[in-house]
Amino acid sequence: MGWRVLCLCMFLGALFMLFNAQNAFVSCALTSQLQEEITRINGEGPYIGLVIPNSFELNPLLQNPAYTPSENIIDFAGRRFRFGSIGDKPVILIYAAITTQLLLSIFNIEGVVHYGIAGNANPSLNIGDVAIPQFWAHLTLWSWQRYGEGPSNTLPLEQNGDYTRNVGYLKFGDFMSNVSWGDSFDNLLNRIWYQPEEVFPVDGIPEQRQHALWVPVDYNYYQIATRLKKLKLDACINSTTCLSTTPKVEMVERGASASIYIDNAAYRSFIYKKFHVTPVEMESASVALICLQQRVPFIVIRALSDLAGGGSSDSNEADIFAPLAATNSVKVVIEFIKLLPSKSPKWSPM
Repeated sequence: MGWRVLCLCMFLGALFMLFNAQNAFVSCALTSQLQEEITRINGEGPYIGLVIPNSFELNPLLQNPAYTPSENIIDFAGRRFRFGSIGDKPVILIYAAITTQLLLSIFNIEGVVHYGIAGNANPSLNIGDVAIPQFWAHLTLWSWQRYGEGPSNTLPLEQNGDYTRNVGYLKFGDFMSNVSWGDSFDNLLNRIWYQPEEVFPVDGIPEQRQHALWVPVDYNYYQIATRLKKLKLDACINSTTCLSTTPKVEMVERGASASIYIDNAAYRSFIYKKFHVTPVEMESASVALICLQQRVPFIVIRALSDLAGGGSSDSNEADIFAPLAATNSVKVVIEFIKLLPSKSPKWSPM
């Protein structure tokens, strides 16, 4: 994920070559028949792009009566683009974060909505709640410091601007167990320093990088989403299995993505205290960074399926509550899209 996703996305962007902002399709990579089909479909837009992690989160949307499928389906570059509508808004459904670059390169997209389930690092929220963060970051791009060095030591390539100590670090020695109080101890793994991503915005200078860590969602989208705070969400999986709290929609400060599945109480507590993140998952930062580069409005809606290791020691709660969380995320997405104006404003960061 992270920089690998960005590199691949930039490679795909260069390979497919953006042109014609209105029609946004690619002449060198598509057959003439497919080009004509995309041109026709783009004429029915602009669309809201719905980026979905996997089938587990897609199926509740496909089965929801508020979603009306279209006969249009395009298979391209190993991906399937499904077309339909929610209310009077035409939408395109795609899997996986990396496909966001293809979506924005080929189709007439006015904004992106990414949704799904996530772990919860915030002790004030509960399983089943739906979190809508203002900012997203990728938190597994690190500079791993050699043993024996510390916060006052310059990182390799730091002077070139490639790495920084401005974001902060995790010290492994702070998480030792089975040691006596007052004993001197350390850890050969030393520290990891969190790093921002490199981005190359379409309105920037070509090949002149910028750095981004906390990517803001679209201001207008976020304001619209605040109107969903009283939306009623599901609390039961069936007649015998229900949550002990009433799920709610919460506007939160930050969410974080990583190339790891977080199921560890100590790390959960650390990233909440250090970064004030609520949902933790594996895709949203990639969507955020691509939309930032392309200057396309986006928002992320994540339903909390588990406590990211902070709950029972017996099992991860997602084994039980993931279907409920997926259903709640779809409920919020549908109501959000219904609230969108017929013509959405252009990209407007927080």
